[in-house]
Amino acid sequence: MTTESGLEATLSLYIRVNGLPEPEREYRFHPRRKWRFDFAWPEHRVAVEIQGGIYMAKSGHNTAAGITRDCEKGNEAIVTGWKVLHVTREQIENGSAIDWIRRALVEQGAEVAPF
Repeated sequence: MTTESGLEATLSLYIRVNGLPEPEREYRFHPRRKWRFDFAWPEHRVAVEIQGGIYMAKSGHNTAAGITRDCEKGNEAIVTGWKVLHVTREQIENGSAIDWIRRALVEQGAEVAPF
């Protein structure tokens, strides 16, 4: 299990402050693979992946092999019925991430506090 990043802590705080349902963290979504979502609402099949690696000069997510692995994970999530939101630092900080999460949860039938 990895430790919580600053971006994960920030998004977690924003989720609570905005009255959204509490997500599961590091949720393993695939029955055979060890893939995990940063945040997930399994009962609504909504997940969030924070794209923090884009800020690093060298990251496992911005190499050809890393991008290929991320494509495989993302495609498996889609074909198994998940809505996966990919968000960046700026989108967390400017409120876009919270708006997308709220809208995705509502679309999937979740009861969510109004804006």
